[in-house]
Amino acid sequence: MTTMTKNKSADALPLNTILDGDCIEVMNSLPEGSIDLIFADPPYNLQLRSDLHRPDNSKVDAVDDAWDQFSSFAAYDTFTQDWLKAARRLLKPNGAIWVIGSYHNIFRVGAALQNAGFWILNDVVWRKSNPMPNFRGKRFTNAHETMIWASKEEGAKYTFNYEALKSLNEGVQMRSDWVLPICTGHERLKDENGEKAHPTQKPESLLHRVLVGSTNPGDVVLDPFFGTGTTGAVAKMLGRDFIGIEREAAYRKVAQKRIDNTRRFDREALQVSASKRAAPRVPFGQLVERGMLRPGEELFSPRGRIAKVRADGTLVGKDVKGSIHQVGAAFEGAPSCNGWTYWHFRRDGKTIPIDLLRQQIRSEMET
Repeated sequence: MTTMTKNKSADALPLNTILDGDCIEVMNSLPEGSIDLIFADPPYNLQLRSDLHRPDNSKVDAVDDAWDQFSSFAAYDTFTQDWLKAARRLLKPNGAIWVIGSYHNIFRVGAALQNAGFWILNDVVWRKSNPMPNFRGKRFTNAHETMIWASKEEGAKYTFNYEALKSLNEGVQMRSDWVLPICTGHERLKDENGEKAHPTQKPESLLHRVLVGSTNPGDVVLDPFFGTGTTGAVAKMLGRDFIGIEREAAYRKVAQKRIDNTRRFDREALQVSASKRAAPRVPFGQLVERGMLRPGEELFSPRGRIAKVRADGTLVGKDVKGSIHQVGAAFEGAPSCNGWTYWHFRRDGKTIPIDLLRQQIRSEMET
């Protein structure tokens, strides 16, 4: 991997590189509709008016760099509108974007996202388990940041690996409040002077969850505010391609070294739990056509109710006939029923869910 200039030709994507230049200019030079996901950590526009000190009078290493300073809210809004326009042009039709920010800027960014045509899917609160204390004692300790997840437009078929995130969360649905620590210890990158290499370095755990949840191996992830390269490092580990844009030479240097020292996980480790909705559809009638179940064969409910399989893939029971779902719902007096998990058949004295037959067909489709 090498650092490239913003004059890179737009006829091919400069994958797994850090591009030098203004993020808007560089994005406008890349091919339209070529990016699967954008993760953006734009300037927060903190509007610091003076130095911040701890109770012992030592100075806090706050965000006071030139890249975070704007002359007015109007100037910041114009900048936000311009980079979001460039970002939206780059996304594939089913692409998506994540933007992270603090209370200083995230509400302005959220409005700009909607005005630009993005469709907001969720806001996720990153609750920091080890936040920086509030030294002045005049406000609440600022213990969270907000991420906005949005598709390119309403109705887009964005990637969401629901089952993978559920697995990450010990089998429980992933919620929109994520409790993760900020960068400390070995993860906090330092410059040649032993100081923080970047004031707002994001933890790898945050990007791991974002990329596992909303991309697939081989997807292209763009970070227009690359900083010290957390997005690139995690993308490389997870088998995604990345493009980083960063105008500050010192950050590019640290990011490149970091990514060069990052190991990509092996192919088997990159696989995640597949979404049930993404699995190929198998009609119940296909089981009958293939002789896995025979017309006239009996199926059994958990409470011992019986229905017979018909040649057209429907069931007939006492005073009811229809699909596996309709007959199951009628037997239970319920508005709906998942017939695949409700019905069982018998072989050699054993009761087996019909869903095992569906899984067998699906496994054949994948080979």
